[in-house]
Amino acid sequence: MIDRLIMYFEFPFVRYAMLVGILIAFCSSLLGVTLVLKRFSFIGNGLSNVAFCATAVGAAIGFNNNILFVLPITIVSAVLLLCSGKNAKIKGDASLAMISVGSLAIGYLLMNVFPQSSNLAGDVCTTLFGSTAILTLGQRTWMVWLCVGLSVLVAVLFLLFYHKIFAITFDEDFAVATGIKAKAYNLLLAVVVAVIIALAMNLVGALLVSALVVFPALTAMRLFKSFKSVTICSVIVSVVCAAFGILVSILFDNLPVGSTIVAVNIAGFGIFSLIGVILRR
Repeated sequence: MIDRLIMYFEFPFVRYAMLVGILIAFCSSLLGVTLVLKRFSFIGNGLSNVAFCATAVGAAIGFNNNILFVLPITIVSAVLLLCSGKNAKIKGDASLAMISVGSLAIGYLLMNVFPQSSNLAGDVCTTLFGSTAILTLGQRTWMVWLCVGLSVLVAVLFLLFYHKIFAITFDEDFAVATGIKAKAYNLLLAVVVAVIIALAMNLVGALLVSALVVFPALTAMRLFKSFKSVTICSVIVSVVCAAFGILVSILFDNLPVGSTIVAVNIAGFGIFSLIGVILRR
């Protein structure tokens, strides 16, 4: 098995897939803790559906570089969802459900009306779940460098504004009372989340995005309680699960990357939950 892995890693697309998967897992887990604590756990799935719809629209109008079309639409949707505030007529969970379901339906409708190939089911599966997209990065090395730059940017922003993010995560009203510009930091959070989700959806699909946002944070919370320890543990769990899932999917050719990583995250959540129960007893 080790010899087989060494042979596979001689191919550039396998190394690119591993690098991109780890980077996306790293970025998503940093923001996942905040999104879970702010009750926006479903934001990954919702914005992925928005990106799916934008991809279908871009393909219908003949936009060659989808990421340049998908990114601004996803950013606007994230800003509307995360920065709507308490006085919005439609609250966060309801608006998220409307945008998520509506985007998914419109995107699938457009893909049927303007099919890009004869294999519509394969196109939908690849777009939503990233069955093979991550394994084609050898043909799009610019996406790999974009992921590297984005990961560095997210890490720097998170470290620079760690205390501000901590404040608006737990008590936004108190943060405003102490002089923190909560709306500005919510806007920054929304933009960064949208960029990560749009890029990850384009590479590995909606299924992986949702798993990397929710599962690592909830897994870390089984054992740790402080924001800092949960965030660190979440990053470690996310990266390990992503790397292990990609390795398993490479060794077993018939396993899709996204689904395999989700399965590994579920197993990790179960293990941490069991350890947490034992420690509490």
